[in-house]
Amino acid sequence: MNCSVFLVLFLIVSVLISVSSGSHQRAILRGIIKVNNNNKDGDFAIDLNSTNFDSILKETHAPYAIVEFFAHWCPACRNYKPHYEKVARLFNGPDASHPGIILMTRVDCAETINSNLCDKFSVGRFPMLFWGPPKKFVSVGWDPKQEKSEILPIENFRTADILLEWINKQLGSSYGFDDGKYEKEHLQSNTSDPGQIAKAIYDVEEATSTAFSIILDHKMIKPGTRASLIMFLQLLVAHHPSKRCRKGSADILVNFDDLCPSETMLVNNEEAESCSKKGELGNYQICGKEVPRGYWMYCRGSKNDTRGFSCGLWVLLHSLSVRVEDGESNMAFRRTCDFIHNFFICEECRQHFYEMCSSVSSPFKKARDFVVWLWSAHNKVNERLMKEEASLGTDDPEFPKAIWPPKQLCSSCYLSSRKTSKENSKIDWDEDEVYKFLVSYYGKELVTLHKDKEQKSGNQTEKIVTEELVASTHAVVVPVGAALAIAIASCAFGALAYIWRSRQKNRKYKYIYSLKNI
Repeated sequence: MNCSVFLVLFLIVSVLISVSSGSHQRAILRGIIKVNNNNKDGDFAIDLNSTNFDSILKETHAPYAIVEFFAHWCPACRNYKPHYEKVARLFNGPDASHPGIILMTRVDCAETINSNLCDKFSVGRFPMLFWGPPKKFVSVGWDPKQEKSEILPIENFRTADILLEWINKQLGSSYGFDDGKYEKEHLQSNTSDPGQIAKAIYDVEEATSTAFSIILDHKMIKPGTRASLIMFLQLLVAHHPSKRCRKGSADILVNFDDLCPSETMLVNNEEAESCSKKGELGNYQICGKEVPRGYWMYCRGSKNDTRGFSCGLWVLLHSLSVRVEDGESNMAFRRTCDFIHNFFICEECRQHFYEMCSSVSSPFKKARDFVVWLWSAHNKVNERLMKEEASLGTDDPEFPKAIWPPKQLCSSCYLSSRKTSKENSKIDWDEDEVYKFLVSYYGKELVTLHKDKEQKSGNQTEKIVTEELVASTHAVVVPVGAALAIAIASCAFGALAYIWRSRQKNRKYKYIYSLKNI
């Protein structure tokens, strides 16, 4: 048995036989936190998962616990982490001022092992915080329709000050951050290497599969969201840059009424079990059996909780936008907005994206309009996040948020750059040049460079990609097999998409199913 695992078990057992005095609580919490988190990046909240959730909460002597449910890929969760850790340090830290009163914990719902646990607590957005006696969390869950429960959702926790104020009201206490010592961490500045877009085809596939898995895991297909998913699947069938994702999306789409029949959904808007991962729909792999792989290439961050899925989803949206035609531009815009609004589980990000969508007053008439709007929206998100992450220390030092594209990628995109204040500068963009760059970058270069590499390499392709994966992940790589099947949009699926769109009003999926292999 690994020594660290043995030590964790030993410490948990120690909780059973320890007395409940403040000094013993302090020692126990120090030990558990040090082993579980190795005190990395100033972490004081205890990381729980489905294997230790009940045992740790059952055996703690703390009268209260807070459990945060989050996803490591969620930007809002990353930005909230310093606030949560600041409060956790008061109660959990090795030098905690008030040890043994509140056990502050967190659960990563993006980890597959925690899917059932997060589902049991009806986690419908990220982050979510719950308060209650630790033992009340054990072997139970939380239902928003439940009238009486000792587990309470914390509705307002946006900052450390607000969360501590809420705690003080619950306990009738007056704890303050001046009760302990806090150090400010400084960020290292560096620039990312954005020239690896050719590898992003893997990440677009993984982001698509991850998004579909999240939808099923959290049972997000409901009467009010069902149509939105169908329409986004149509967009994927027509314009996804990966051939196998187009095929997988089509397989799901033409069978959707059988896999997730609307008549089985309950009148009170609860989802049908068949529309979740446990139903027949969960047997479908939207991009093939070997995706997702569990690693990122173009979107790989220098830390485990940065970039990844959120980056991959942005690349997917951009790659879709540059493939639509003029007549589809407003449709693609609306379907993208509806998909993010209904299925992106990071609450703050979802709301911000929805506000940007709502600010568009006139329908898009040209494909250029949608491409440039999405690019502008992405920069607005980056601008917001770079300020938050810089102040909180949650950014990736190797890949800090930046206005995009940088001059080294598209010098012609810049007309001028002028200072508007000491802190801010305004860029005058040549949007025609930006549009040309985006179409090339997310269109031709995203896929074609890999196609060229395969043609030049012949049978050496698998070896080359495997070497790239080893360098990218610093880990043992399993055979990629079908993951090497990177292809340009085929005439067959273009024809299928056209026919599907022309017949979408009656949604006769079975009628076109035989055409998907033309």
